[in-house]
Amino acid sequence: MRRYFTSIRIGGTLVLCLAASALQAQGMGHGMGHGGMHGADPGHMHDEATMPGLRGLDATAQESAEMAIMFRNFQTLEREVTHLPNGIRTVTRATDPDVMAALVSHVTGMIARVEEGRDPQVFIQSPTLDIFFARPEAISTEIELTDAGIVVTQTSDDPEMVAALHTHADEVSDMAARGMQAVHEKMMQGG
Repeated sequence: MRRYFTSIRIGGTLVLCLAASALQAQGMGHGMGHGGMHGADPGHMHDEATMPGLRGLDATAQESAEMAIMFRNFQTLEREVTHLPNGIRTVTRATDPDVMAALVSHVTGMIARVEEGRDPQVFIQSPTLDIFFARPEAISTEIELTDAGIVVTQTSDDPEMVAALHTHADEVSDMAARGMQAVHEKMMQGG
């Protein structure tokens, strides 16, 4: 198993997390599947109570539950995105502590999955993510937890990857602003 270290700054302390091992210890080492928005049945995904679209071929119940918490409480999310010439810098926070905890767990868990090339294949997953899981070595990621929120900086020397980072950051911002409505519209547009 390949191991990846993710650094998170908590207060003034830099914490190194062994992402893969930490996720496995929490029961999050098995993941989601890869139907993505491009393989999903839009009619099946509109159940706002059970949110079946948040499940996946390799998704744990905990991962799906974290996404459900964020979608159900998207009004508590705030997000700032800076497009860099070689990537992105995002700052995301939630005014609700439970949503913030789900957000931090989701972000660190998904970045660990990308680093391992383990595509979760969530049914509503955007096809934009395909390149991340196919070529994780092309992305450099730094995560910092600050008073402003969880700060993620992702960069690449590959112009195709930079374009995908920009697109995905904008997709996430749209979901943070409009919740499932943004997902449903994207699915209806075919991806």
